[in-house]
Amino acid sequence: MKKTIIIVIMLLTAVLCKAQISISSDDRDRAIALVKQMTLEEKCALITGQDDGFHTAAIGRLGIPSVRMADGPQGVRNKTHSTYYPCGISLAASFNREVAHGVGTGIGWDASARGVRIMLCPGVNIYRSPLCGRNFEYYGEDPYLASETALQYINGIQEQRVMATIKHFALNNQEYDRHWVASLADERTMNEIYFPAFRKAVEEGHVGAVMTSYNPVNGEHAAENSWLIGQLRQWGHKGIVMSDWVSTYTTTGALTGGLDLEMPSGFVMNYKAVRELVDNGVVSESVVDLKCIHILSAFSAYGLLDKPMKDESIPENNPASREKAYAAAIEGPVLLKNDGILPVKAARKNNIVVLGPNADCIPYGGGSGRMDPIEGTTTTLWEGISALGNKYKATLMDWKNIDEKVLAKATLVIVSVGFNHDTEKEGADRSYRLPRGQNGLIEKVASINPNVLVVANSGGEFDVKPWIDKVKGLIMAWYGGQEGGKALAAIISGEVSPSGRLPFTFWGTEDKNPASRYYHAVIPAAKEIKKNRDPYPNSEYKEGIFVGYRGVEHFGVKPMFPFGFGLSYSSFEYSGAAIEAKPGGYELSFTVKNTGKVTAAEVAQVYVACPESAVIRPARELKGYEKLCLKKGESARVTVALPATAFAHYRTDDHNWVVDPGTYNVQIGSSSADIRLEVPVTL
Repeated sequence: MKKTIIIVIMLLTAVLCKAQISISSDDRDRAIALVKQMTLEEKCALITGQDDGFHTAAIGRLGIPSVRMADGPQGVRNKTHSTYYPCGISLAASFNREVAHGVGTGIGWDASARGVRIMLCPGVNIYRSPLCGRNFEYYGEDPYLASETALQYINGIQEQRVMATIKHFALNNQEYDRHWVASLADERTMNEIYFPAFRKAVEEGHVGAVMTSYNPVNGEHAAENSWLIGQLRQWGHKGIVMSDWVSTYTTTGALTGGLDLEMPSGFVMNYKAVRELVDNGVVSESVVDLKCIHILSAFSAYGLLDKPMKDESIPENNPASREKAYAAAIEGPVLLKNDGILPVKAARKNNIVVLGPNADCIPYGGGSGRMDPIEGTTTTLWEGISALGNKYKATLMDWKNIDEKVLAKATLVIVSVGFNHDTEKEGADRSYRLPRGQNGLIEKVASINPNVLVVANSGGEFDVKPWIDKVKGLIMAWYGGQEGGKALAAIISGEVSPSGRLPFTFWGTEDKNPASRYYHAVIPAAKEIKKNRDPYPNSEYKEGIFVGYRGVEHFGVKPMFPFGFGLSYSSFEYSGAAIEAKPGGYELSFTVKNTGKVTAAEVAQVYVACPESAVIRPARELKGYEKLCLKKGESARVTVALPATAFAHYRTDDHNWVVDPGTYNVQIGSSSADIRLEVPVTL
């Protein structure tokens, strides 16, 4: 009863907090009035991190409190235990806006209960290569999917009066030598692929803060890059621009580049260094004032100057948050292969063996995405399977000592493999191959028993070629958080049909990826050496806009599993596509019918193709999607809005988005490679 009451209260609170927070002229006026009363020393304190590196400075005499911030994006961390949600790539794989919003809401609740008012999430850097150590935090390769997922996640957090921080701006698409590898990309590529999620967060989400990245962008470090930060202000960002931790390099660059808040401390924007530049006339004090105005405007908008930081009405161990975590965990896993092995029918004669390095633990990616769940709230894969009770006979086996007789007799052998916080993490790139010994384990088990299901924890693609033809099933389980084991058990048993879809292209080999030849750093010629490094290594984005599935037709390569792909326990039929002109764009409608034998969810994906164009364009681009759950035999009419911008491309001549006249094809399908319907549109 108590749990039910708490959940009802939380849901009512979410409804009441639904109004989107944005910085008003009144907030800015209040900030200006406060800044006029501050000394330069107080201003320098406000624009740098304080105490433990996760607080802003308090200016007691003016009633400005210290504001606590914490890492995300899988939950609230830093000196606390909290609800552990599925990772970002899992949210993207759900193709479900409601799920992303729900996780944001839960994180907002959890932060409020702990007095945290700035969450350092979400991370939205585009999945360019599977080697990036932080792909698990991000939302895949497609800018539209990433933008939609980020927008809902941000809305969920900020509706709880907690400021979200979108990161890392920009082109932080690898972790290897991230302070110094310079990302070199052309203007169109940046605007079509790497900027959209940030832009939507600013323009539609009114995100409270943006965090810059470590890397140089076209020669200038992001935290000191006036052109880059200027893009945010052009899009209308009125809030805070903060540095990533220890990503500032010069006092002048940080002051004049547009950065507002240096974290975790004042390494370069400290009072002594700033005072010297102001006294010598190098920098005007008004530059510092503007930074303080941005910070205090955001504080005012979120009520941080007036209301208590901690919401005492929300429990730290929150049943409503756990429900959000499970709702996300159940929709993220992607079933990539199923040779009749799933679902496993309930029968005592069915003997399931579970083994592998990730079978009885909660795997997670390392770095600032790592967190500590509340004791007693987690469910491992093994615990999820064993909790199915009398449906099966289940055995957990030590994967380092395989009992071949037990394996041979099993109805199903689940081999749980993948990466973890040591092998996939912030600050380092990872291997394309599974960690040592895991390929051999899968091959050995498959040689003993033909009924092998591989469950893989990973933030992206990895090498499956050694064994993919020797096993009957493969589930991409990502990092499912505290409810991941319970969710996987529900999918494996058939209680729920898998509904996740790939948020990136699974190429099958590393060299098929269009970015692979350009991803690794290249040392430039001596004449290109920059001042802070001898020399800067470069990562050149020569694949341009043809990232992921956009490069399939352009480069003439075929992936193992296409973007948007995922198997179900049911089947779906598409029909009746129609498109109608509306103010500002078009409205597409079509019917989806569940033609299978079980209730299941389908992800209907809408792509725009431009067969004839004056500029080179991808064969198709995702511009809409809807996830719908249908009972056996049930049909539903789906409506997708396509604004005029869905047909646009970025033109560098006038530095703007344009829609060329001509005939476009609007394509509807269940993946980027499985187009079911097509309707032409002439603009």
